[in-house]
Amino acid sequence: MNKYDVLIVGGGAAGFFAAINTAILNPNLKIAILERGSNVLSKVKISGGGRCNVTHAEFSPQELVLNYPRGEKELRGPFHTYMTGDTMAWFEERDVRLKIEEDGRVFPESNSSQTIIDCFLEEVKKYKIKVLLNHSVQGLNYENDYWKLETTKGVFTAAKLLVATGSNPKVWKLLETLGHEVVSPVPSLFTFNIKDQRLKTIPGLVANDVHISVVGSHLESEGPLLVTHAGLSAPSILKLSAYGAIELAEKKYKFQIQVNFVKKTLLDCVAQLLETKKESPKKTILKSTQFKLPKRLWEQLVLASEIQADLRWADVNKDKIQALACQLTQAVFNVDGKSTFKEEFVTAGGVELRGVNFKNFESKHYKNLFFAGEVLNIDAVTGGFNFQNAWTSAFIAAQQLSK
Repeated sequence: MNKYDVLIVGGGAAGFFAAINTAILNPNLKIAILERGSNVLSKVKISGGGRCNVTHAEFSPQELVLNYPRGEKELRGPFHTYMTGDTMAWFEERDVRLKIEEDGRVFPESNSSQTIIDCFLEEVKKYKIKVLLNHSVQGLNYENDYWKLETTKGVFTAAKLLVATGSNPKVWKLLETLGHEVVSPVPSLFTFNIKDQRLKTIPGLVANDVHISVVGSHLESEGPLLVTHAGLSAPSILKLSAYGAIELAEKKYKFQIQVNFVKKTLLDCVAQLLETKKESPKKTILKSTQFKLPKRLWEQLVLASEIQADLRWADVNKDKIQALACQLTQAVFNVDGKSTFKEEFVTAGGVELRGVNFKNFESKHYKNLFFAGEVLNIDAVTGGFNFQNAWTSAFIAAQQLSK
């Protein structure tokens, strides 16, 4: 039997961060990371398109929590203890130079996730933390104040246990046998599949600031919108997917969205179009883009309004003006399915939050059982927020694991 002081289940970001910070606080502890796969930190490797979006440059806990559809209330306290600035300082103290991009995302200056991985591997080696690959946990019990884990490579015991396995159904089932409720997972960050003539010829086009709502629901968002070969993506869509993860899953990803490309009311839009008609009567509508929209998008919306390509402003009637204003402010698209956002896969679901003490991320059912990262029913919008949850939960849990 393999006996340790602390066992970490899960060789991802949260698991490594918890193990390293536990060892920093108490170098005398015998610590091991159990990873079911043949490599570690695979999600770190692909995150941010291979650049690793370490965190997000939001330094107010009250504002930071607003990016978590599930976990907003629970993370408020933890973020007062450890958040973005602490994360950035931690990495920079280890010679990982970071940069803040215009949209607030934080990346290593190297633009490579390998920089973060190498940092973790060096720290693990420095503190003699065991990293055991291909150790899939098959059984989990608490006996005589010790945790007993049956794995595919033998039996392990530890006084303290941290579970940081992310979206792992097998581990969730084991936790259910211990009395923890688990919320069934559904995808959280995904793009919308849409086949529509207005989008067919303009993949790659970005509308910088739109308002989107899901028809017949309270779900809405604002921000950039990207036309892809499959449909629509970018932050405005990903925010909708995160906040609507459960509701959209119930709809089987078949629903309608309404897009306001100009963020004006229908009446204000009509008024501005009529003003353009008065000021530029001889110009053709198709070639006189308004509202600072991308030219190709304007052209598609004009054609969708059944306005002829050679029609001048002087000759357009009020019905066509109204139709164009509707396309600009109330364009409806039919969503038929979803696609994974890049290679990143985030889920809503996991260990029910009522069963966790968020002062230390310890189980309310068992002493010396802790959680970190996405194994909990916590998820965020895109932009480095999911990693920040991992760093915060892992760091706070490490304070207890080290005692």
